[in-house]
Amino acid sequence: MTVARITEISCVSGTSFQDAIVQGVERANKTLKNVKGAWVKDQEVTIDNGKVTGYKVILKVTFILAD
Repeated sequence: MTVARITEISCVSGTSFQDAIVQGVERANKTLKNVKGAWVKDQEVTIDNGKVTGYKVILKVTFILAD
């Protein structure tokens, strides 16, 4: 039997939503073992003086618990 856990993380990129997702998954993989998937719960942008300055994603990351 496999038991998984889901944890929520956020990541911000100055480049794009795609970059924020990639950075978030790479960082989660450094701390969590057996990462098997992730999905985007939410997206938002930060704006400064009328210009987009950051792309933020909230990710739900799924990982398998070790025995």
